[in-house]
Amino acid sequence: MFAQRAPEAVTPEDVAAAAGVSRPLVYRYFPGGKQQLYEAAVRSSADQLERCFTEPQEGPPTERLRRVLGRYLAFVDEHAAGFSALLRGGGVCETSRTTAIVDEVRRAAAEQILLHLGAERPGPRLRMLVRTWIAAVESASLTWLDEEKLPDAGELRDWLVDHLVVLLVTTAARDGETAAAAAALAAQEARDGPLATLARRLAPLVESAASG
Repeated sequence: MFAQRAPEAVTPEDVAAAAGVSRPLVYRYFPGGKQQLYEAAVRSSADQLERCFTEPQEGPPTERLRRVLGRYLAFVDEHAAGFSALLRGGGVCETSRTTAIVDEVRRAAAEQILLHLGAERPGPRLRMLVRTWIAAVESASLTWLDEEKLPDAGELRDWLVDHLVVLLVTTAARDGETAAAAAALAAQEARDGPLATLARRLAPLVESAASG
């Protein structure tokens, strides 16, 4: 129910009716009422969301990332109203505990991405790059919901993969650790994969800028 409505629109009575139980039984297990119910729902959803970012370290990194983002966007689609309310914040149900849970998911996502980049002990620039990209993914997801889920999820997923690659390349020009991570990623990519496709698309623009 929290996934499909703003938290303020859900009452313990609604939950009791949907669960087919009495209102006193809901309060027996959740004496804190709606606030406690919401925190439990956020914790449960956070666990699901963290699992979206878990991916075996096999195959080209951009293909792994496409699978991760595919699961993530499916989660956003399924939990649209609750996802928007949670990330935008400011609602009456928001507490320091719900904020901490969301931050925990962000940290877990960042650690997974860094793992696929081969950075066991990332420096400040590489860690900042990944956290910046995660913030961009969240912002893009909220905009996607506002724009009636256009473009489609597949196109959004591929654009977000390209976004991370471009961040890696531009940061690599200034940071040796990121340059090593980008080189290691490129070495694992397929010749016809997302990285090669992006490079072909960008080559004319780079050449034009360099000649101008």
